[in-house]
Amino acid sequence: MSRWHSYINSAQQIIEKYKGNEPLPLYLKDHFRQHKKHGGSDRKHIAHLCYCFYRLGNNLPGISIEEKIKAALFLCNKAATEWFILYDEEWLNAWNNNLTERIGFIQKKIPSFSIENIFAWKDELSEGINSIEFAQSHLIQPDLFLRIRPGKKTNVIDKLQNNNVPFKEVAADCLALTNTTKIELILHINKEVVIQDYSSQLIAEFINPVKQSTGDKQQSIKVWDCCAASGGKSILAFDTLPHIELTVCDLRPSIINSLQLRFKEAGIKKYHSFAADLTKPIRNLKTTGFNFIICDAPCSGSGTWGRTPEQLSFFSTKKIEEYASLQKNIVSHVIPQLAAGGYFLYITCSVFKKENEAIVQFIETNFNLLLVKQELLKGYDKKADSMFAVLFQLKA
Repeated sequence: MSRWHSYINSAQQIIEKYKGNEPLPLYLKDHFRQHKKHGGSDRKHIAHLCYCFYRLGNNLPGISIEEKIKAALFLCNKAATEWFILYDEEWLNAWNNNLTERIGFIQKKIPSFSIENIFAWKDELSEGINSIEFAQSHLIQPDLFLRIRPGKKTNVIDKLQNNNVPFKEVAADCLALTNTTKIELILHINKEVVIQDYSSQLIAEFINPVKQSTGDKQQSIKVWDCCAASGGKSILAFDTLPHIELTVCDLRPSIINSLQLRFKEAGIKKYHSFAADLTKPIRNLKTTGFNFIICDAPCSGSGTWGRTPEQLSFFSTKKIEEYASLQKNIVSHVIPQLAAGGYFLYITCSVFKKENEAIVQFIETNFNLLLVKQELLKGYDKKADSMFAVLFQLKA
């Protein structure tokens, strides 16, 4: 048996045991820790097979895991490379860098295959999403995106070029790189660049109206990032808004600890942080009357499943209702903390309308807010995540 067939067997064993109860990277890390016979190269190839398998979602239930892995490998890679030993001449002749043609070959070879079966929740999608294009995008590994911080562009570009790192400039301060790029060996993360998806970087367009409303005024802008998580939106607000007075919170104290370290790297020194469950009345706020509240709400993450494709096999629709209820709870406790004329920015990385447009309707029905800007940020045609964002302003 060749090592390539051995990789298939190892991946099959993992897939048979994995139940989706924890993120796939954590499960793989634990698996390889227990099976030390696999070297670094072995782990890389086995993990790749697992990820390819899950990119097919619920397709091909009637065939073996091994055959599904082979079909997935064919669809998710532009060339056979070292995997050629697993395929006969017919498959190898059909293998090229055109995804549409590869899909056509699979559909002829395995008629039960359907693009729509990759993402099984078409009826739940937000308006404006092309369900076929979105489903197909899960066959492609998303890019690694960097946001260059103010005043660092020349340095960053020079370092990448000097180290022969290929990149594409997709916006003024946004770079796209291959997902496997070890960027931390070349650049100062958080100080020079922030690892932030392309669609997340577009949130700056929703912050600009807040900036414009202040004009040349010198007073501080009170900003509350109420579901801060890793703090990417906080750093973006810090880089976009002048005279920011920042408050951040998240449910988990461990997240706050990590956030404090990241802020130190980013040069953010003055801020207030605390842990809070925003589904309950808020008790730890030192500041009230915020000029700007960012609510990057907990959600299904369905717009990011190109990065976590195991969700395509294990997600349950009941989670959509659970998240929507959670989101309504959070915004109901957060919005009353706005100052007169203040702005409220609601964000999800979901593509489900119950987490997006339905929450907008809930906010408009229950609060005295004016909708300023709303957009579904479709990243699936850019090898990026898809997100939803809406900016409101408290009516005078």
